[in-house]
Amino acid sequence: MLPSVRGKLLWRIADLIEKNGAQLAELEFLNNGKARDIVAQRDVPAAADVFRYFAGWATKIYGRTAAISRPHLHAYTLKEPIGVAGLIIPWNFPLLMAAWKLAPALAAGCSCVLKPAEETPLTALRLVELVLEAGVPPGVVNLVTGYGHVAGAALAAHDGVDKIAFTGSTEVGKLIVLAAAGNLKKLSLELGGKSPTIILPDADKSAAKMAAAGSIFFNAGQVCAAGSRLFVHKSIFDEVVESVAQRAKAIRVGSGDEPETEMGPLISKKHLERVDGYVQGGIKQGAEVLAGGGRIDRDGYFFNPTVLVGADPNMEVVQEEIFGPVLVCDSFEDLDEVAAKANSSIYGLSASIWTRDLKAAHTLARKLQAGSILINAGGGLDPNLPFGGYKQSGWGREFGEDGLELYLQTKSVVIGG
Repeated sequence: MLPSVRGKLLWRIADLIEKNGAQLAELEFLNNGKARDIVAQRDVPAAADVFRYFAGWATKIYGRTAAISRPHLHAYTLKEPIGVAGLIIPWNFPLLMAAWKLAPALAAGCSCVLKPAEETPLTALRLVELVLEAGVPPGVVNLVTGYGHVAGAALAAHDGVDKIAFTGSTEVGKLIVLAAAGNLKKLSLELGGKSPTIILPDADKSAAKMAAAGSIFFNAGQVCAAGSRLFVHKSIFDEVVESVAQRAKAIRVGSGDEPETEMGPLISKKHLERVDGYVQGGIKQGAEVLAGGGRIDRDGYFFNPTVLVGADPNMEVVQEEIFGPVLVCDSFEDLDEVAAKANSSIYGLSASIWTRDLKAAHTLARKLQAGSILINAGGGLDPNLPFGGYKQSGWGREFGEDGLELYLQTKSVVIGG
């Protein structure tokens, strides 16, 4: 298919996502309990934006000529689709994660097998219908539902699959690496995080407090890049942490079909017990609860927005990805100390810095081991900006030209006289 035709198809998919936005929001609510309004206002437009962004890249994939050491030869490179891409997506942002992977794969010219999480297949099923409605030929985008340890494992190991793109836990990412070894398929892995938010004494405290709370309590903390560790300068620690705790107590937790809901439920009973286990373990080991600290006594998988202080740096609640609305707070006195504390994790997905001191901001940005650094900013995800992690937060990048390259391979061609 001509690249310009692929680009038009991707643009058409984006239009259909927006046209069916209300239905997709309803399906996402049924998927994981997320508030319909939040999906309609954030997830649906963001998914459409990703398809439109990569629609532009479809016509900008090209190789280069090369001046090699033998001048009588003509040499150039070609960029070609990597082949069949297996796309395994998580349950926290099912529609958006499907867009993150389908759009670059289709722009590159790959055929795909999409595998949604077993808990949340509904928006993926509808999205593939919209892909077909847009005019993508049958067989180019395929969908397989099922449990991760069955369907996902089969996809990762299949000799007919040339690449796996996976978003999920670091633990499962390591299993995919092993499964992919059979035919040495290419991998891109967007894995776990334990991201730090760092507030220096000269920061805009009002903005920093709101951002610190929003980063961990958005989507009930079920976000890979959630700011789950808060480091505040000793001189303003009590003030800032108390304010974040008050914000946590004020968050309206409820069902996604209740208009006043700010934070919905966790994905499942199993995950609720996991999050609660981390928090209760931290409390038993000496962490102090400033807000929340346990489940909400109502039907469903609801957990109180939780703020902890006084946790030892080696506690599981500090070191491990909880993937829930749980914030652990610590103080620091200088940049070297906070950089060391922030980097004392197996993860390195993202970090947030709040300061008016540009020199301090640039210094910390270089010291922190993370794939994305936000300075005086919340969110920060944009299709033109590569996103991915250092250390055990993954391999490769989503978005931008870096994300497109993961679905391409390079061929060198040399022509003699």
